Amino acid sequence: MSIRIDRVVTRGGDAGQTSLGDGSRVTKDSTRIEAMGCLDELNAVVGLLRSHVAAESADASQLAQLQNWLFDMGADLCQPEGPKAHKASRLSGESVVELERWIEQLRQAQAPLTSFVLPGGAQAAAWAHLARTQTRTTERRVVALAQQEAVNPELLKMLNRLSDYFFVLARHFNQDGRTDLVWTPAAQRVAV
Repeated sequence: MSIRIDRVVTRGGDAGQTSLGDGSRVTKDSTRIEAMGCLDELNAVVGLLRSHVAAESADASQLAQLQNWLFDMGADLCQPEGPKAHKASRLSGESVVELERWIEQLRQAQAPLTSFVLPGGAQAAAWAHLARTQTRTTERRVVALAQQEAVNPELLKMLNRLSDYFFVLARHFNQDGRTDLVWTPAAQRVAV
């Protein structure tokens, strides 16, 4: 598929509407546009996370693939089900399987969990935790859309796995969990 963008300023959305991939117009606060916007925010967070890892590392390569999958997911959401829908733009289950493989590879190297993990630690770990929480926000928006309209079920599977991925990735950046920040329940904390 060849993409060419000749204009950035189109004025097509000045009245609060935008076009979907099938040519239909919707308001910019529609559930579908909200879900697509959350995917865009998640992709931006992944871009920030990616800027904190070595450019030639396996982590950077995976994050680059994730950013492409997120764009694929946005293209998928941009095409409502119907006669004009482009089936080729739908996210497939193969991506979910690949992501599960990445999760298991990371998890196998990690220290066992003995407490709940607080977001933070190394800078890349903190960004991975933010990506995890933005994934959950995106998932909620896509679930809301799926309650109103048909949505590719692979999107929900991918979002559910993505939050798991970002959790184990954060632990990976915290020396495979050895430097995780862990929750100390109130009853166990001593007043300072």
